[in-house]
Amino acid sequence: MRIIVAGGDGFCGWPTALYLSEKGHEVTIVDNLVRREYDKELNSNSVTPIASLEDRVAKWKELTGKEIKVYEGDLNHYDFLSLVFKQERPEAFVHFAEQRSAPYSMIDREHAVYTHENNVIGNLNVLYAIKEFEPDCHLIKLGTMGEYGQPNIDIEEGYIEVEHKGRKDVLPFPKQPGSFYHLTKVHDTDNIMFACKIWGIRATDLNQGVVYGLNTEETLKDPVLVNRLDYDAIFGTALNRFLTQAAIGHDITVYGSGGQTRGYLNIKDTVRCVEIAAENPADRGEFRVFNQFTESFSVLELAQKIQSVAKGLDIDVEVSNVENPRVEKEEHYYNAVNTALIDLGLEPHLLTDEVLEEILTYSLQHKDRIIVDNVLPKVTWK
Repeated sequence: MRIIVAGGDGFCGWPTALYLSEKGHEVTIVDNLVRREYDKELNSNSVTPIASLEDRVAKWKELTGKEIKVYEGDLNHYDFLSLVFKQERPEAFVHFAEQRSAPYSMIDREHAVYTHENNVIGNLNVLYAIKEFEPDCHLIKLGTMGEYGQPNIDIEEGYIEVEHKGRKDVLPFPKQPGSFYHLTKVHDTDNIMFACKIWGIRATDLNQGVVYGLNTEETLKDPVLVNRLDYDAIFGTALNRFLTQAAIGHDITVYGSGGQTRGYLNIKDTVRCVEIAAENPADRGEFRVFNQFTESFSVLELAQKIQSVAKGLDIDVEVSNVENPRVEKEEHYYNAVNTALIDLGLEPHLLTDEVLEEILTYSLQHKDRIIVDNVLPKVTWK
């Protein structure tokens, strides 16, 4: 298939682009490289040294003979996006190209507004480009489990049957987003659903849990292909952040009581889920939602797992509780459905001690790159 991976230079996008290319698809990356600019803005970095996108795709072609085209540009610029669609005629458009950090969106008014403009308008442009140039193109959109919030009922996959005053209907599952970033994902969901209804677009919303991990088979082929590993309190996901804290002998810092429970998945499963969605497209006019995670853990459970693995490497670290910078329930019910992707063939990579040890070992090898001041939260919701 001809597949565009928007945001193909990022943590999820880069290994996805390589994986799809390895599987024989014609892959094109669209990226404005702004994720690298966020590092400069925040005085942060990836634990792993990452090569330029130009060098990455050149090395991939050298190793495999497979070409990944690159368009450097912004989805908010519709003329640019139109050019890409007309030249590449995608059969699937994998949309990772959004500002993905909740804390970043909560820094101040400017960052909240930027996140809305970047995410919501960029996604709206993609919908119009599909309508105008490739109406049969399948939109595979990265959503988030964070759209649902922390309801005191089971979380279904996108929709829920409701009975009210003697009548029944199947409705979109209620959304309780926990940040301005999560709100943009909810806006995207509504816009995509509406576009499917009025224009007959086919779309799959992958409501992804918290991603952990570093390597895929493709990124291990050469050091130039290595994926980024974020550890700071702005872009570092809980598990990866805890592992880098352990690598430098810092306390593993749990927000509040640590009872906050989320769905998690390995980066290897992220790339496979995208492939499954591409190979099993939604019907014309269908807005399909898959909950993309494989296991659920509380934050405290993760911290204790990492503490145990670190001890096995003769690293003694404490688990400490710090004031929660977010406004959220710290003890709550959490049971989310995630059967659709498994029914379509996903075989999950589970969170084993070996997986944790691999990431911790990488962090130890590059611990001189970890900026200690960045491992504790500085942005507060309050």
